[in-house]
Amino acid sequence: VDDTQQICFTPSGLKHRGEHGETLLQVAQDAGVAIRSLCGGYGQCHQCWVEISEGKHSKFGVDCKAENVSGMTSLERQLIADNPSYKGKRLACQTCIQGDLVIDVPEESQEHKAYISKKNAKQNYSLSSAISLFDCELEESTLEENPSATENLLAQLEKQGINAKVDFILLTGLQGLIRETKGNITVAVRDNNEVVALYPQGKQQIIGAAIDIGSTTLALYIYDLQNGRLVYESSAMNPQIRYGEDLMSRVSYVMMNKDGDKKLTQAVRTKITDMLHEACKILELQWDKLLEIVLVGNPIMHHIFFGISPVELGQAPFTVATRNWRDVDAKDLGFDLYAKTRMSFLPLIGGHVGADTAAAYLSQMDIMHSQTTLLVDIGTNAEIVLAKEGRVYATSSPTGPAFEGAEISSGVRATYGAIERVRIDKDTLNVRYKVIGCDAWSDEPNFELAQIKAIGICGSGIIEAIVSFAEAGVIDQSGLFVESVAPERFSKKGSTTRFLLVDQGEQSIYVEQVDIRSIQLAKAALSAGVSILMDYLECTEFDQVLLAGAFGAHLDARYVALLDIIPTSTEEKIISVGNAAGIGASAALLDVSKRKTIIDAVDKVVKIETATEPKFQQYFVDAMKFSVSPVKGQKNNKVRRRKTAP
Repeated sequence: VDDTQQICFTPSGLKHRGEHGETLLQVAQDAGVAIRSLCGGYGQCHQCWVEISEGKHSKFGVDCKAENVSGMTSLERQLIADNPSYKGKRLACQTCIQGDLVIDVPEESQEHKAYISKKNAKQNYSLSSAISLFDCELEESTLEENPSATENLLAQLEKQGINAKVDFILLTGLQGLIRETKGNITVAVRDNNEVVALYPQGKQQIIGAAIDIGSTTLALYIYDLQNGRLVYESSAMNPQIRYGEDLMSRVSYVMMNKDGDKKLTQAVRTKITDMLHEACKILELQWDKLLEIVLVGNPIMHHIFFGISPVELGQAPFTVATRNWRDVDAKDLGFDLYAKTRMSFLPLIGGHVGADTAAAYLSQMDIMHSQTTLLVDIGTNAEIVLAKEGRVYATSSPTGPAFEGAEISSGVRATYGAIERVRIDKDTLNVRYKVIGCDAWSDEPNFELAQIKAIGICGSGIIEAIVSFAEAGVIDQSGLFVESVAPERFSKKGSTTRFLLVDQGEQSIYVEQVDIRSIQLAKAALSAGVSILMDYLECTEFDQVLLAGAFGAHLDARYVALLDIIPTSTEEKIISVGNAAGIGASAALLDVSKRKTIIDAVDKVVKIETATEPKFQQYFVDAMKFSVSPVKGQKNNKVRRRKTAP
C-alpha cells in the first residue's frame, strides 16, 4: 500500500510525494523548493510560513482539505497572536502531512537569490602546473617493428625525458586516436609520471578549477593551466542550506534522518558538477580539458564531500577521519566528469579548523611569517590563526550563526533587499541605511526611485546597527536597551523590548533585545578565542589583523574595532583580504610546490581547543561589554511588591 501523499508547491509548480507524518519543510527540501529556514527546521527562526491552498486543483489532480495537515501547534498559535499578519498561515517545519496538498510559498518565505560576493581579486600567482603537454609523433608500425600502441607512446615520451605510465582507462581510445591523427598526438602528463589525456596534435587549452566549499556559498575559479590566467569564475548557494543553516544543524540532520549524510553529499556533488559543466560549456571546452581540481572547505564540508559521516565532528573530542592532503580521481567519487580529472583537497588543521583556513594561511603566509599577524575567518564557527616570530597557533570559536543574520528576529542572509549598512544620528536618533542591490542610502532620492523595501537585516547590517546603538547610547555597556532616550521608537512584542529600525507598516524591521544578546554572545566567543591564542604566544598587540572570507570582506573595519571583536585592535590595523581560502586554493592549483608548502606548514601549526581552556570563560564574560557606549549601566526601576501578611 502506497502511504505517500502528493504535495504540490506554488508558485514553483514543483511536486513531490511525501510520507505520512513528514513535515512540509522536509518534503519541500526533497522537492527542491527553496523555503527560508535559518534554524534548519527547529521552529526557532519563524520564517518558513506557508499557506494551505484548500480546494480542488484540477491542474495537479489534488483535492486539498484542511484535515490533510496536522493541527496547529502552540508555537504557531502564540506567533499568530503576537502578529495577526500570520493568520491563515502555517510554519512548514511544524506542519505534518496527512493527505494530498497544494502549498503556496509566499514571497516573504521564499529563499531569495543570494547576493554572493566571492570574486577573486587579481593575484600574481607563481606557475608550475601539475599538467605538462608533449607533442608526440608515433612511429608507424610494421610487421617487422610492431610494438604495442602503449609502448610506442611511452617510447616517444621517453625521448623527451619523461618516464610515465598509462592508465588502463585510456587504452580504449588510444589506437583509434593514433589511426585518426596518423600518430601525431598531444599527450597530457601529470606530475611528469602519468599520462592522463590524449588529444589530436595542435593547440590545446588545459584548465583547472579551484573550489571553495563554504557552508553558505560555493565559489569556483577556472584557470588556464598553461599560462595561469583566470578564465572563468562563478558562485552559488550551497544547496545543503535546505538541510540546516549552520554546520551543527547539518550534523544534527544527519544524526536524526536516515541516509541524511548521503543526501548532503549528493546535494553538494551535484551542484559542483553542474557548475563545472556550465563552465566548460561557456568556455567551449570538452570535459577532458579539465584535468585538475583543488578544493577547500571546513572539516564538516570536507567529510560530507568525500561521503564521510560528519557525526564525530558534532561531539567531543571532534575527531576527523583524515587530516592529510587527499588526491582522488573524479571517477572514484562518482562525478560526471572526465574520469582522470584529479580532485585534491587541502589538509585540515584540526577538528574545527579546516582546509579553508589552511588555504587562507597559505595565501597570507609571507605576511604572517614577517610580523605578528592575526588571521580570522568570521562565520558560524570562527577560525582563528595567530602567527608571531615563526610560531603559528590556531583555534576555533563557536560564534553561532548570528553574524550571518540567523538567530536575529529580522535576520536574513546577504540577500537582495537585506540591510547591509546602518547609520544612526547621535542627536536625533534618525536611522539611515543601505540595502543590498541599491547604491543609494535610504534618505537619498535615488533610494525612493528604486522602490526597494528592506526584507530584513544581514550580518554586516546588524553589527553596524548595534555599534551605532552603543555610540548613541541606545544600549548601555551591558547591552541593555536605554528606552528613555527615545520612548517613541521602543515597543513590546510579548515581554521582549524592540527598537523600530525601519518603519514599513506591517513589514517594519525591528531589532529586539534578544538580537543584541545573540551578537553579544557571538562577539564574546570570538574575542575569547583570540585572547587564548594571545596568551600562548605572549602577544599583547598585532601588527595586522586580516579578515578573511566573504563576510569579513564586507565588514567595515571601524565597526569591527568598535564592537570589540578583536582585543586591542584598532581600525587602521584591520584589513580585509577577501576570499583568502579561494586565493590559497588557486595558488595550490597553479603551483605544485605550494602543495608541499602548505602540507609542511599545517604540520607545524599548534591547534588549541578552546573548550578545554580554563581561562576561556573569564575572557568570554569580559568580552560581553560594549565599551563604546557612554551609558555604563542603568538602575533597576522595577518596583518590588511587599508580601502582605496573611
